[in-house]
Formats: sequence, structure tokens, C-alpha cells
Amino acid sequence: MFFRRIDAYNVGLVFKNGALVNVLDAGFNFVALNEYVMEYDLTKSFLAPMDLSILLKNENLANRLIVVDVSDKELVLQFENNLFKRVLTAGRYAFWKGVVDYSFTVVDVSKVEMIDAIDIAVMMKPEVLIYVRAYVVGANEKGLLFIDNKFVKVLSAGNYYFWKNATPISVERVDMRQMQVEIAGQEILTKDKAALRVNFNAQYVVKDLVKAVVETKDYEKQLYTILQLALREYIGAYTLDELLENKEQVAPFVMAAVVDKLNAIGVELNNCGIKDVILPGDMKDILNQVLVAEKKAQANTIMRREETASTRSLLNTAKLMEDNEMLFKLKEMEYVERIAEKINSISVTGNNQVIDQLKQIFTPTKK
Repeated sequence: MFFRRIDAYNVGLVFKNGALVNVLDAGFNFVALNEYVMEYDLTKSFLAPMDLSILLKNENLANRLIVVDVSDKELVLQFENNLFKRVLTAGRYAFWKGVVDYSFTVVDVSKVEMIDAIDIAVMMKPEVLIYVRAYVVGANEKGLLFIDNKFVKVLSAGNYYFWKNATPISVERVDMRQMQVEIAGQEILTKDKAALRVNFNAQYVVKDLVKAVVETKDYEKQLYTILQLALREYIGAYTLDELLENKEQVAPFVMAAVVDKLNAIGVELNNCGIKDVILPGDMKDILNQVLVAEKKAQANTIMRREETASTRSLLNTAKLMEDNEMLFKLKEMEYVERIAEKINSISVTGNNQVIDQLKQIFTPTKK
């Protein structure tokens, strides 16, 4: 027999022939020569030297331990003195009572959604996060939650966490802001068989997520096709001249034509219109020739109108001068003045007849 000293906050397990026979507290203890002692720190978890179930048959040891059993579908969050310590996976664990204040939170990871209340700070711990699936739905988005390939519910903006397990899960995000679709380079025949290309723009929003994503396959492609067919229907009903004159009517027609079809796929059209109408080169030349001819005809009409007005004005002036000799003389003086503006000097030769002739020009004849 000999003495064995056990340090403070430690405990000793006494084994004889491989079997646990005694538990020693801190201090000096008698130990038989054919026995050996394993000393353990009470501030640390208990690591069993053999199968724990066998050791727990010793009532003295069993009363000193906290035993935690974790099943295959569970995780246990271990806390020491209310501080997170680690995650316990499937297995059996033992902890010493008395020195450290242990607490445990058991979570069922066979369920996808986190029903158990876990603080977000603990959730963000790297040790916990590896068992979590995280999804973010943006401020301008909504999400569709699918569990086991089945639609479950609509998610608003925020962060969402789900346990990792064998059940497939996905979140499909949809932007709820106004979006734009462009139908570019559409080659369409008008009613009079004129070939042209059209660029068409439309602004839309998703109003019903379930209809748009769950009940409809590729709602954006279907939106494109619906708008394309409505545009072709409108253009095909008019001649080229009628189309160019009524281009602004395409938006009301298309919006009225597609409203029911878009409601069926959960989409609402806010605005639309033709951006460009592109004509073939030969058609451009013909239209330019027509335009030039029209402008020439308009110019000729204006010139004839002005000539007629000028001739009418001259006739009225002549009638006035015929009835008024003073007005006739004034007109003569006006023309003499215009001629004089272009003459620097005048040399006059002759007798008094020249002076008399000038007087006759500038002096009206008295009747």
C-alpha cells in the first residue's frame, strides 16, 4: 500500500486489473500496490479511457458526471459559464460536475427550418455555421422557398438560415423593381407588303411571384413572345404610310392586347413603345424621292401664290396712280431717287429746255 496525492480540482480513478474500483478526491489517498490511478482535471471534459457505459456502472463516478447523448439527427451546442464552447455531434460525452457551469442546447437538424431558438451571435460562430445553409434576400427582392423540390412560401427581404441535412432546399430570388425587355430587330411585313425592322421597348414589374416563377416556366421568355406577337399583329394590319402616321398608337394597342395574357403569368406592363422603325435602303430612297417631290410641289405652290399676290398689288397701285396724278408724280420721284442713289455725278448740257423738263417731272400739272 502507498499514498497517492491528488491535486486540488482534480479527481483520481483507481483501476485494478482493468476495472474501475474507486474514485479519489483531492488530497492524500491510500492505494494498493496492484492498483493504478488516472488523474483528471475537473475543469475539462472527461475523456473515458474505455467504454463510457462500463465506467458509468460505478455509481460514485456516475454521480460526478454530466452525460450528454447526441443522436444522429441532433446537434448539441455546449456552453461553459454561459459562453459558447463547441458543437457536439452524434456520440456520447461526459463532463465533470461542480467546477464549471455547463449548459447544453439540443437542436433537431432533421428539420430544415430552425425552429429552435438560437442566438444569431452563436449562429455566426464558424463552428456552428458549417452546419447551416444561409440565404440572403435583397431589399428590392422577394424569395421563393422550395423544400424537397416543393414550393413552401414567399420570403420577404432578409437573412434566412436552415439546417444542413439530406433534404434539398433552394431559394429563388426575384427582383421586384421595374424591369425592361427589348424586342430588337424584328423583321415584319406591313399590310402593303413593305418589309421593315422594328425595335420595341417595354417596362414591366412582377406582381405575382407564384404565377411568374412557380406556375410559369421562363416567364421572361413568355413575356417576350407575347409582346412580339402583339407587335406583329399591329404592324401587319396597316400599310407603311398608315403605320408611319400612327406610330404612337402602337403602345395603347399592345398594352390592351397583352394585359390578360400577362396577368396569367403574374406580370404587369407599365409602359411600352416603338423605339426605331428601320426601312430597307431602296425603300428609303423611294420615300426620300416622294418627300423631295412633295416639297417641290409645295414650293411651287408658294411661289405661284406670292407671284399672284405681287401682281395683284401692282394692279392696285396702277389703278390708284391712274386716278391720282399726285401719286403718279410721287412714284416717279421714288424711281428717280433710286436711280440717283447709284449715280455719283450728273453733267447737264443744253439750254433751258432741260430745266423745264425737270420741272415737269417734279411739278404736278394743274388741271
